This record gives sequence, C-alpha cells and structure tokens, in this order.
Amino acid sequence: MAHKFEIYKDKAGEYRVRFKYNSEVIFSTEGYSDKSGAKRAIESIKTHVGDAEIVDAD
Repeated sequence: MAHKFEIYKDKAGEYRVRFKYNSEVIFSTEGYSDKSGAKRAIESIKTHVGDAEIVDAD
C-alpha cells in the first residue's frame, strides 16, 4: 500500500498520527495523551476528509 496512517509516541510522550504516502510524511496531528485519542483522530479524518473545503490562498 502506498499510503498509511502511523501512530507513534513523540519525545514528549504524546501519541501522534502521521499520514505517509510513498514513505513521505504528508501531515501529522497534534499530540494526544493516550493512543485512543490518536485512533479517534484517524477515524475523524477518514470520515470528514471528503467534505473538506479547498482554499486557494494565492
């Protein structure tokens, strides 16, 4: 699979999610105190990304 979500623990001990495409990090989330928060973030992204507005800041 060329894309995936990864849950990892940062240096501060918080759980974060990063989305990778072809091994390149596309984005990462804020930190969560527990892994369940990171998992909820993934589910929220999957649910709402199709509705995301596109803004051209140019």
